Amino acid sequence: MKKTPLTLCLLAALSSNAQAAQHEHDHISVGYQGKAATAHTKEANKALAQKLNFADTTAFEASSAKLIAELDKTTAAILRADFTFLGDEAPDTINPSLHRQARLNMVANGLYEVRDGIYQVRGTDLANLTLIRGKTGWIAYDVLLTKEASMASIQFAMKHLPKDGDLPIVAMIYSHSHADHFGGARGVLTLYPDVKVYGSHNITKEIVDENVLAGNAMSRRAAYQYGATLGKHEHGIVDAALGKGISKGEITFVKPDYTLNADAKWQTLTIDGLEMVFMDASGTEAASEMITYIPSMKALWSAELTYQGMHNIYTLRGAKVRDAQKWSKDINEMINAFGDEVQVLFSSHSAPIWGNGAINDFLRLQRDNYGFIHNQTLRLANQGVSIQDIGDAIQEVLPAAIEQAWHTKGYHGTYSHNAKAVYNMYLGYFDMNPANLNPLPTSPEAVKFVHYMGGAEQVMAKASQDYAQGEYRFVATVLNKLVTAEPDNQSARDLLADTYEQLGYQAEGAGWRNIYLTGAQELRMGIQPGTPKTASADVLSEMALSTLFDFLAVKIDSLKAEKLGRISLNVITPDESNVLYVELSNGNLSNIQINQPKVADATLTINKTDITRILLGQTQLAKLLQQGEASMTGDQQAFNKIASTMVQFDPNFEIVPLGKREHKHDSQP
Repeated sequence: MKKTPLTLCLLAALSSNAQAAQHEHDHISVGYQGKAATAHTKEANKALAQKLNFADTTAFEASSAKLIAELDKTTAAILRADFTFLGDEAPDTINPSLHRQARLNMVANGLYEVRDGIYQVRGTDLANLTLIRGKTGWIAYDVLLTKEASMASIQFAMKHLPKDGDLPIVAMIYSHSHADHFGGARGVLTLYPDVKVYGSHNITKEIVDENVLAGNAMSRRAAYQYGATLGKHEHGIVDAALGKGISKGEITFVKPDYTLNADAKWQTLTIDGLEMVFMDASGTEAASEMITYIPSMKALWSAELTYQGMHNIYTLRGAKVRDAQKWSKDINEMINAFGDEVQVLFSSHSAPIWGNGAINDFLRLQRDNYGFIHNQTLRLANQGVSIQDIGDAIQEVLPAAIEQAWHTKGYHGTYSHNAKAVYNMYLGYFDMNPANLNPLPTSPEAVKFVHYMGGAEQVMAKASQDYAQGEYRFVATVLNKLVTAEPDNQSARDLLADTYEQLGYQAEGAGWRNIYLTGAQELRMGIQPGTPKTASADVLSEMALSTLFDFLAVKIDSLKAEKLGRISLNVITPDESNVLYVELSNGNLSNIQINQPKVADATLTINKTDITRILLGQTQLAKLLQQGEASMTGDQQAFNKIASTMVQFDPNFEIVPLGKREHKHDSQP
């Protein structure tokens, strides 16, 4: 049998992404340290420090409380994070509030008791691994980002648990659909093959879909947000807001045996003899999410609806906007349902909170902060404040109680970009100003701006004056126009890099700092290796066949495809008893699941399990065809034609303008 280029293209496109995701890149630090803080940055950070309540050390005390055993060197090494350069005092190049958060996240360093029967390993990954004692063994709640981190953390915990460390993990629960909470699943399964898996409603679909269709763009953008190419020093990355960083290893996924019902807000399950009350919170911090209450322990698991900081309503790497109003209301549901009796609050990130009064105070302020972002953004929008202005405007109406608390500060999600997210969710990106309805594309607009401003020399002279006065926000705006118009203007590139750097040093949000500093780095050095990949083979293996072809549809060049006319094919997966009908027409590739094959130009029959094996690198399609384990009939050229219209995405596309001196470094392993 002949090879089928379309299917090979499909599997190659997905498996190459998957295989790339298994490789880790350390942050670069060779030869790039950044520049010093200017006098204006020093003054701005010093002024902010004087407003902060450093006397409140409650979060530090909670983070260090009930330590059972500190991490040994081997276990600690799985977290790719060495931040020993962070001292007690904030250097001039780090926002003092972010520096405090960075120091707080360094406290997590071992096995901790939440209460009798509940323990957490903190400091081995971005998230916490929680172990809850059941009747016959342990329930693992959220299992970290990688298989390696999960296995090492579990083995460390079992060695140091006060009792019952010889019992197995009998159940594994995913609270939501983000990789740092399920990625270590296969590590648990490797250690405990009989483990039963539970998850939030629709979690598998949300996991495998989230980072695929826009995955290439998300990966490139994520390198900026998380400082993937920055060095770890006072001029580089200092924190990941939710924790210190991510673990080394392989992101995996084991499909749940049971997920929450689609139509139930509340559901009570008995897992290994332990009654657990689940509340569906999908559409808040994640598209699929749930919180859990354990009545016998008076313990409330808030998943990622709360942590010691404010979360993202919009994730800067790129994601669908989250519902701030629902977020606030779901926290209110938690208060209403469990507030009278809860005695300990624990979650995916940060340390627990103990005591009924402290928990209720914490939850109310978290609730009111997300409610504030939603309600005040719409109040301001209804008064005519535009999307460009609303990020500043909302900070001017912050109530003192919210402004002064540590756990409402914008380390992960800032008030500025969260307010813009709420605006966009309700009103879209357009502010109704006719001038913004149909502006020129970026490059020709920049050329006209520079011309109107009197040319590059005039722009540089004025920008240099403003830079010297600390007017960094506008200098960034105007020099971006100049560098876009003249990518090889080295003086403009250098000054823009300096500007981004100072904005990064002043940023309270970890993502903002990383974005500014990565922009500065790329202006000076070009694109560096280290861009993360959003998909892994283990996760992609759970993707529905229709979603795989949805991804292919995104890769179709519509103008090339239009010339081919109409091409059709069936894809049959006997082990799932599914038939997919795929059609190329009018420059678009569509697919639909059907009951019976249609008359088509070609038909491929292959088991879904074999597609998974191909994705995992365990076999090849050509081999399956030769062995008769897959078959293909019909017009062989149909596949060639469709494959010829597919593009390969550039993982290193331009974000800041690259000049001739800058060159792209291949981020692939």
